[in-house]
Amino acid sequence: MSYDSLRDFMRHLETQGRLVRVTAPVSPALEMTEIQTRLLAEGGPAVLFENVIRPDGGKYAMPVLVNLFGTVERVAWGMNREPHQLREVGETLAFLKQPEPPGGWREAMEMLPLIKTVMAMKPKTVGSAPCQQVVLTGDDVDLSRLPIQSCWPGEPAPLITWPLVVTQGPDPKGDKRDAFNLGIYRMQVTGKNTTLMRWLKHRGGAQHYQRWGQGKRQPMPAAVVLGADPGTILAAVTPVPDTLSEYQFAGLLRGKKVELVDCKTVPLKVPAEAEIVLEGHVMLDEFGPEGPYGDHTGYYNSVEDFPVFRVSAITMRRDPIYLSTFTGRPPDEPSVLGEALNEVFIPLLTQQFPEIVDFWLPPEGCSYRIAVVSMKKAYPGHAKRVMMGVWSFLRQFMYTKFVIVVDDDINARDWKDVMWAMSTRMDPARDITVIEGTPIDYLDFASPESGLGGKLGLDATNKWPPETKREWGEKIQMDQDVIDTVNKRWAEYGLPGSGKPIWK
Repeated sequence: MSYDSLRDFMRHLETQGRLVRVTAPVSPALEMTEIQTRLLAEGGPAVLFENVIRPDGGKYAMPVLVNLFGTVERVAWGMNREPHQLREVGETLAFLKQPEPPGGWREAMEMLPLIKTVMAMKPKTVGSAPCQQVVLTGDDVDLSRLPIQSCWPGEPAPLITWPLVVTQGPDPKGDKRDAFNLGIYRMQVTGKNTTLMRWLKHRGGAQHYQRWGQGKRQPMPAAVVLGADPGTILAAVTPVPDTLSEYQFAGLLRGKKVELVDCKTVPLKVPAEAEIVLEGHVMLDEFGPEGPYGDHTGYYNSVEDFPVFRVSAITMRRDPIYLSTFTGRPPDEPSVLGEALNEVFIPLLTQQFPEIVDFWLPPEGCSYRIAVVSMKKAYPGHAKRVMMGVWSFLRQFMYTKFVIVVDDDINARDWKDVMWAMSTRMDPARDITVIEGTPIDYLDFASPESGLGGKLGLDATNKWPPETKREWGEKIQMDQDVIDTVNKRWAEYGLPGSGKPIWK
């Protein structure tokens, strides 16, 4: 089922019992976060707070939607899929990222429908839109109209946590890198019409900003979408090929084109069905201290300067819904998104490394800092090749600190299995690879320098000569005929338990 808007998705969630409305008064300052932490810990529903209280005790004019993507199921539904179909999204991306030449006419004809579909999903521009039913400019621009969440104690100001930031580089017609980019970058409110734009240097919006500053003097236009349809939101956090816009990929997820509308005060296009849009410019010569804020690591980040975003217009529906979330120690929505996107990543990795059997980003590893890979080992040193491939193939894994590689007889998603492999197949001096001076998440204060740190690879595979000079142990395994006999006779024994064999 595809969704034209956030509201369409909410209606579906409500009919499925996955969205609950709360009419009791709730504050967006801390209280809302505490409620969300409890919901996420138990796989709870999305929640629409309909009675959101201002600091002065009054009521905000709009409700707040939280925990939208609080389960893998809801992430999959937002992509117009079921959870078991998420790898199909990755297979499509793998085809678009690096399509292999067809093996013949029949294979070429099979590929043609997907190519046609992709080309047909270029967004459509419309003349009027629900997101512009109300237009506020000049002195009417006031971010305090929005029920912006304050997530954790001690934070300096309310934080916009689900902003879909739309940018273009300085030469969108001549340089593919400057085409539309959608990214999620949190925004600290600093005034009635100003925020900070916290984007990391490797992200698309920051790269647009860097190139813009090299050749232009005027500030860079940007639009911030609050509450787009789920397909467009999720396209912004998916590893879309550089040759494809997130708008086009969102159309592919939805099964229909995304409708866009021209902004009122900046030369950009935004989803017509969005709830709220902030239009404005990112200043080239104006910066402010951002933070400290609670982050996905479970700690407060350090203070760092980021550019100022100056709002020139707020456009919205007549009855807008404000979408919000929080970040903190897993589980939080980013960790759930990471768990869902894990399935999307697998076809991308196996396209480049067919020997990979499974890939797992444990949620407790802060979404991406630890990766476990199972593989069909074919030669000595093979595990190290896979390690290096994980770190270098997709930029999503450039900040992964630990890569553990195991054989295909090990369940990469079972820590007991992984620990057994590490304890029996690894020698610390031989099988640990340490790399220094690599890019690292600047929020990782465990690294010796901000943005620069080490990586650790652990080869927990069986060793082949010349990796070892010793005879390698043979894994214990029961005879299959005995397994079959016990399977048949389990009920006869009168023993408790399922009687399921432990062998793989």
